[in-house]
Amino acid sequence: MKQERIRADLAIIGAGSGGLSVAAGAAQLGLKVVLFEKGEMGGDCLNYGCVPSKALIAAANAAHAAGHSTALGVSAPTVRVDFPAVMARVHHVIAEIAPIDSQERFEGLGVRVVREAARFRDQRVVESDSVRVTARKVVIATGSSAAVPPIPGLDTVPFLTNERIFELKACPEHLIVLGGGPIGVELGQAFRRLGAQVTLIEADAILGREDPAAAAVVIEQLAADGVTLLPAHKAVRVEPGPVVVVSGPEGELRIAGSHLLVAVGRKASLDGLNLEAAGVAFDRAGVKTDRSLRTSNRRVFAIGDAAGRGQFTHLAGAHAGLFVRKALFAAPINADALVVPRVTYSSPELAAVGLTEAQARAAHGDDVRVLVQPFADNDRAQAEGDIRGFAKLVATKRGKILGVTLVGAHAGDHLPLWVLTMTTGLKLSQLTGMIAPYPTRGEINKRLAGQWYTGALFSPGTRRLVSILKRLG
Repeated sequence: MKQERIRADLAIIGAGSGGLSVAAGAAQLGLKVVLFEKGEMGGDCLNYGCVPSKALIAAANAAHAAGHSTALGVSAPTVRVDFPAVMARVHHVIAEIAPIDSQERFEGLGVRVVREAARFRDQRVVESDSVRVTARKVVIATGSSAAVPPIPGLDTVPFLTNERIFELKACPEHLIVLGGGPIGVELGQAFRRLGAQVTLIEADAILGREDPAAAAVVIEQLAADGVTLLPAHKAVRVEPGPVVVVSGPEGELRIAGSHLLVAVGRKASLDGLNLEAAGVAFDRAGVKTDRSLRTSNRRVFAIGDAAGRGQFTHLAGAHAGLFVRKALFAAPINADALVVPRVTYSSPELAAVGLTEAQARAAHGDDVRVLVQPFADNDRAQAEGDIRGFAKLVATKRGKILGVTLVGAHAGDHLPLWVLTMTTGLKLSQLTGMIAPYPTRGEINKRLAGQWYTGALFSPGTRRLVSILKRLG
């Protein structure tokens, strides 16, 4: 096939959230943009990740709420889950959002969209089967895919990943989940609430990267939901069935199920890009970039999951904004300075930004102060009958915020205030001065910040000062 030759200002490989954001911004600024995508427009988040999983979780939580509302005086003795209808709605949600990421929309913005796999021909040329593009700058935004561990026998049995699980036509009888990170926890709990028996296997601790006390709140709910939890159990082999043989503290166990979900993490999608020809350095984590997101080839940048700096859709979007500022406006940027939040969309949600308490103590030693505010002290939580969880603030003794963790209903919705605080350098005193609407769960943030001053405000010294002022007044 003869290749069409194109000269462009910008070539983008990957039409996920990061690549699409760059393409839209650059095209609307008048640049000539070529966008390559070999799969679905919108990438993993729209088609296999954030969007379908949250739609599934919404259905699962509705089913759970319907069957667990007696404490509120509402009885729903029978709850019927129509699994095909649940999955139909999942795909309806994808279809509703898809036009925003569609080829037609981006072509309308002036982007040349090439629906083929791209690869580097040399240091500044990107090509596919039908097109060869010489670009002033290239952006690698290929995202990531489910990692498949080298477990003996795994390649001999059918298994699911997040890219395949939303195609199920019937609810699994017994879903075995390999991996106790956010994806495994979210999907394992959702399928349990939709009627599947679920066994979750994790070689280390479940949600082990998060604050242990916060993870414990989620783990307690998983157990209450009936999920069989096997932390500290390593999968040693997989047999037809599927059967997963695990090794744990008490020896080997054989777990037989109807379906197997592999959710042990993700890997940067770099296969087939021919990065060597472009002089682009990379490793297992992804493409190596400096703080301006530039690779070892000065014309090539990497953003999002492919850049190996974190695997979040919102981070890819932030990278896209930084790239536009750097490459198009020559503004200085620092990707290392981004304050990046993370949320596990379990029930209850676990949301965090910055360092955990353990990480803070390892980095700052004794110069750490920790404050905790329980949702049990929040009037809205009491009114709703859901007081699970807490908010935790980790700071230096001078008041510099190092990290915040929230675990509880809608915890992710209450985290942005802390992200803003850490991003802009706001002081805790400024948070205590705001008025939070009553009664809301968001009041927990103001009360948490207010705890910083409680000891000093009601100290003996302050009481003496008030006594003196009272006499003077």
